[in-house]
Amino acid sequence: MDRYVQHFLNRLSLAFIITATFIIFVLFIRTPETCVNPNLTKPKPHHRFPKSTCDFAHRTYTSIKKHNRRLWSTKAWIQTVVSFKTQFQSLQDKNLFTKHSRALVVSAGPGQAVMALKEMGLRDITGVELVDSPPLVRRADPHNLPFFDNAFDLGFSAYLDRALFSDRYVAEMERTVRVGGACVVAVEECGGEEVEKVVKLFRKSKVLGVKNVTMGGETRTRIVLRVISD
Repeated sequence: MDRYVQHFLNRLSLAFIITATFIIFVLFIRTPETCVNPNLTKPKPHHRFPKSTCDFAHRTYTSIKKHNRRLWSTKAWIQTVVSFKTQFQSLQDKNLFTKHSRALVVSAGPGQAVMALKEMGLRDITGVELVDSPPLVRRADPHNLPFFDNAFDLGFSAYLDRALFSDRYVAEMERTVRVGGACVVAVEECGGEEVEKVVKLFRKSKVLGVKNVTMGGETRTRIVLRVISD
């Protein structure tokens, strides 16, 4: 009798296993009702984002071009670009660079300084930041710039004081700017001994001028130097 009971239980277990496997298979191949319908050509606003993890395919929510058009039209962006243009114009008036110069903007953020130089007529401008912001800024580590020695005529950074390793940061700027070229940096407003500490970081350059200026809505101390040796 026990043998028949055992045989029956074995068959029952097998039936449960087959049924469970079939149910799992059906659930796997069926698109849940909570997912976004992929066949919708013009989805309604509330269908534009996934409602569950089953809708895992990548979707571009807005193009880079559209995003930039919105960003570049904001009042804050325009004012920041204008403030940079004012500073660059004063540097150009001192013959530190021309429209044919090769310029490098380090720690360029989303690219206001790069746009300012472009609007002034420069064509060869490279902006770098830890996070890229195409088409103005490419991704690169300011402490290890991926450029040849003497590649630029002008090196600019409005945020030297925010560098993790300021000595390495400065060394890379001096390495990539040619002899006779200019390194222009800005730090939080300061004077006296603080300015001297910043200047000492530049071992291959000579100070041309120090001035408090307005950049991006804040007062900063701008230090202009000329590279005098390799």
